[in-house]
Amino acid sequence: MTTAVASHSNYKSLAKWGLLSAIAAINGYVCVLMYSRGETAFAMLTLVLTSLAVYVFGSKKTYAHRYTFPGIAGMILFIIFPLVYTVGLAFTNYSATNQVTLERAQAVHLSKTYQSGKSYKFQLMNQGDGYALTIKDSGQLLATETFQISEAVERHLDLKPVETVKGKKAKIKEIIAKRPSLNLITLSMPSGEEIKMSGLRKFAAVGPLFVLQDDGETLYNKKTETYFKANHETGFYQEVNDKDAFVGDPISPGFVVNVGAANFERIWKDDGIKEPFISIFIWTVIFATCTVVFTLAIGLVLAAVVQWEELKGRAVYRLLLILPYAVPAFISILIFRGLFNQSFGEINMLLESMFGIQPNWFSDPFTAKTMVLIVNTWLGFPYMMILCMGLLKSIPEDLYEASAIDGAGPIQNFFKITVPMMVKPLTPLLIAAFAFNFNNFVMIALLTKGGPNMIGTTEPAGYTDLLVSYTYRIAFEGSGGQDFGLASAIATLIFLLVGGLALLNLRFTKLSNN
Repeated sequence: MTTAVASHSNYKSLAKWGLLSAIAAINGYVCVLMYSRGETAFAMLTLVLTSLAVYVFGSKKTYAHRYTFPGIAGMILFIIFPLVYTVGLAFTNYSATNQVTLERAQAVHLSKTYQSGKSYKFQLMNQGDGYALTIKDSGQLLATETFQISEAVERHLDLKPVETVKGKKAKIKEIIAKRPSLNLITLSMPSGEEIKMSGLRKFAAVGPLFVLQDDGETLYNKKTETYFKANHETGFYQEVNDKDAFVGDPISPGFVVNVGAANFERIWKDDGIKEPFISIFIWTVIFATCTVVFTLAIGLVLAAVVQWEELKGRAVYRLLLILPYAVPAFISILIFRGLFNQSFGEINMLLESMFGIQPNWFSDPFTAKTMVLIVNTWLGFPYMMILCMGLLKSIPEDLYEASAIDGAGPIQNFFKITVPMMVKPLTPLLIAAFAFNFNNFVMIALLTKGGPNMIGTTEPAGYTDLLVSYTYRIAFEGSGGQDFGLASAIATLIFLLVGGLALLNLRFTKLSNN
């Protein structure tokens, strides 16, 4: 019996280590592939997660951690890695034009070609059992032997002098359909010159535009007879003069280089970035603060009203007031976008009929900000009302009874008992609400898209942009290309600000529990 148990245990152990070894081997191979393609960060992530999994599931000492491994792996994958990766990008020039390594950029440049010789018009002759290519050189007709264009494979065909060529000339539509195969054909002239397809009706001598020099980095441009070197400060190949000084315009694609704190310095030194950044930062703080204050005030008052025992139909009122929270936010925002339409919106129609005014909700900075606060308050007050309703239930009734004996009314009770008793437990929740609204991207993206836009900025910026939407616009709508490095720098600053709020939240939570 003991032998059977031991044998079963050995088989189980072998199966476990066999599975772990297979997973390690596969992921190791994946790591090598990612590293070879320049994805060092993702290769390191895969290596860390694989090593951690093998250690946790392979060691008896870490048996208890097997149940927490999915959570730890998820935290590394979805929190720590994106954070570290974003901070790392903030110190690089990573953008739409600088996304690859130096080696990859060099390979792209070396693959570029140019017309290095004479071009020749050609005809594609359909001969029934195949095709033939013909060209004329100095009045002489040259043609290939009959070949098939059933597969897109590289071919080397010789051109020979002929008197005539049988077959029917292919129309331009047929040439376009056969172009992928024709692009892979190299024709050899009687003189030995090789030509390739360079247009829908032309073959020409095509050669590499750049030639790599002996130093392994310098490129020689055969067309302009100039030298290009890698500028490790800007991340581009650029022409150099006789003194090895960079001149002329850089050529794309560029490559990723470390720029140190240059992106952070741009935020403070470039007026086209600094001024909108400061303005947007101030507005972000005002937006988050006003949203918390307005939603708390409305939510607290409404919670006190619907909890009033003498109010008939309290359940109906409570249900109606919670409805804005039940409707998906993006639907409510899009509805409000239509209601605030400057020409056809119901809100402007009502204001014009009552007061004779039609505010420019989407084109005037002040009214646009007012509209954003109104909509966000509408979306947020039900949440605060629900919180306050729960907290109101926790206040002892003895306090209100003693206050009634002293002759205090509802308003005095509200400010002397209700508010002071709710401030302390609400504080951490208010800080969390502030942090949420600090990064309320969906609200701005769906309602105003950051507009109205500011004038004279280096990067796109709007008067209703929050820092998070401003970062998004720099990353994906930048005027000078998608500047992910600068966007990551701003995202890092946002992380520090929101992280500080989180620490403050924990501090207040600790104090409220004492």
